[in-house]
Amino acid sequence: MDTRPHVASLDEVLDRVADICDHRPKVSIDAIMDAIGQRSFGPVLLLIGLIVLAPIIGDIPGVPTLCALMVLTISVQLLLHKEHFWLPRWVLARSVTTAHLLKAIRVSRKPARFIDRLVKPRLIFLIRGYIPMRCVALSSMAVALMMPLMEFIPFSANLAGAVLTFFGLAIIGRDGLLALLAFVFTGASGAVIGWAFLA
Repeated sequence: MDTRPHVASLDEVLDRVADICDHRPKVSIDAIMDAIGQRSFGPVLLLIGLIVLAPIIGDIPGVPTLCALMVLTISVQLLLHKEHFWLPRWVLARSVTTAHLLKAIRVSRKPARFIDRLVKPRLIFLIRGYIPMRCVALSSMAVALMMPLMEFIPFSANLAGAVLTFFGLAIIGRDGLLALLAFVFTGASGAVIGWAFLA
């Protein structure tokens, strides 16, 4: 049973992930999920967004598609009112080298603290309640479905990572403005896909 308090900031997410990196060559997704807590959509979505957004990890071939599968899986479970998120064992068993993970954390520290200072409760009606959360889940699913295609468009997966990161931060900080920006960027992601494959 997950008894850890929910994370309250982006910097705390990085702290929890860094804490599990000691004395091991690789860190599994299962260990990372356990570190941040598996009961809240916000921290899980935030972490996946950070993985995709980080140039060091997010640009590794196959990572955006794996993250897309995770987002799709937990978004569906949110729509089904599940209290605990389940992921396939083969997904949880995947790992990243500790060196890559720690380097990504170091690079993310200053931006994380800057972002945390900007996040605050506002326009809460856009991020709290049944309908807003279902809209977040549906938008996250849409981004997840686009992410495999983004592997063929340089740096576009980082845009998807930004969307997921904003949604995660919006949920944690009850920041409706960030949620609104994430909805806008979801549309922008669709436009990028359309332009790249239909132009």
